[in-house]
Amino acid sequence: MQHDEQRGPDHRSALSRLTTLERRDFADRHWGRAPLLTRAADLPGSFDDLLTADAVDELISERGVRTPFVRMAKDGTLTDRSRYTGSGGFGAEVTDQLDSAGVLAAFAEGHTLVLQGLHRLWPSIIRFSGDLVEEIGHPVQVNSYITPASSRGFDPHHDVHDVFVLQIAGEKRWILHPPVHEHPLADQPWTDHREAVAARAAEPPTLDTVLRPGDALYVPRGWIHSAQALGATSIHLTVGMSALTRHDLLRQVVAALADDATFRAPLPLGFDATDPAAVTPHVVSVLSDLAAAAGEVDPALTTSVAERVRRRFADVTRPAPVRPLATVDALAALDAATPVRRRPGLVVRTDTDTERVHLRSRGTTISLPIECAPALDALLGGKTLTVGDLPGLDGDDGAVVVRRLVREGVLVIGADDR
Repeated sequence: MQHDEQRGPDHRSALSRLTTLERRDFADRHWGRAPLLTRAADLPGSFDDLLTADAVDELISERGVRTPFVRMAKDGTLTDRSRYTGSGGFGAEVTDQLDSAGVLAAFAEGHTLVLQGLHRLWPSIIRFSGDLVEEIGHPVQVNSYITPASSRGFDPHHDVHDVFVLQIAGEKRWILHPPVHEHPLADQPWTDHREAVAARAAEPPTLDTVLRPGDALYVPRGWIHSAQALGATSIHLTVGMSALTRHDLLRQVVAALADDATFRAPLPLGFDATDPAAVTPHVVSVLSDLAAAAGEVDPALTTSVAERVRRRFADVTRPAPVRPLATVDALAALDAATPVRRRPGLVVRTDTDTERVHLRSRGTTISLPIECAPALDALLGGKTLTVGDLPGLDGDDGAVVVRRLVREGVLVIGADDR
């Protein structure tokens, strides 16, 4: 990950926009542990560059947004999508585009609008979420909740991912209670604990506060929360962070052990899977073998698990988008002074043999002469270099390598201007 200490001194990290704490302090005191409220007056700037009320109107009325990138709800119940979607008309005969008039009617009746996946739809949020992924090392998604005055969108519940709530417009009251199920996994929704959640929500809250424009609230996964707009339309962004967990590593360990014949061996003939007394000794045996495998710390196993984690992370995140037409024009003008750098957010692994260096990313392998290894180390490590300054390559060879890697989406042309 490209952390903020590796960036230029004038670059404002994504995380520093959300909290005044240093990353290490935030990690030690709050990440996955406790909520954190930060007022606008203490933050370095507003969130107006990410989203505004005008931008919401544009997304609703002019961008052809479709389900599942949108939903509506009222008093904790999802709204029938036929109320706010319809056909795109001639030339766009899809039946699930937002109908701006339908949204207006439902919103006027108190239905909350949820714009989902803005980290895939809205340019400024695409850039921000990409920066945040690079900084925190966990996948990020961004939704927006637009709530009518004095309306409640959803019942008290917990999320299965950590969130930062960024208030964009209006005011919203947030009420937080401690978890009834700590660190829930993605397949452990709050509805599995509905009664316990309702009982906890009836107790005195840990935090009861009103967010105003520019405020930020961190809510760890599992923390029970509900919110209500006050006095006028409320707009906020929910920046969801899907934390990779120890359970994720354990699942990858189990998957990697499929290569071990010991764990592939059959259970005895006549084994009674319906009898707990018959199953228990074999569970104990498997756990014993797992402990033995862990005690040996087989380098091949740890390498296999690490590679599986890398592939999984690459599957659930996306690198920064590229602009094909502008890139083709830039390639035509490429010379020794052209700056190039690794495509932000791209997960790349390299390995070498005696003659070649191999780049593996998103299911593709690119092989280059071993002489390219120093240049690739520098570029993939985060440096911006000109074509003429690539270590180990002369100008002509450097241009050939850069052109190929830009066409393959590994490098991008231009300095980091964030």
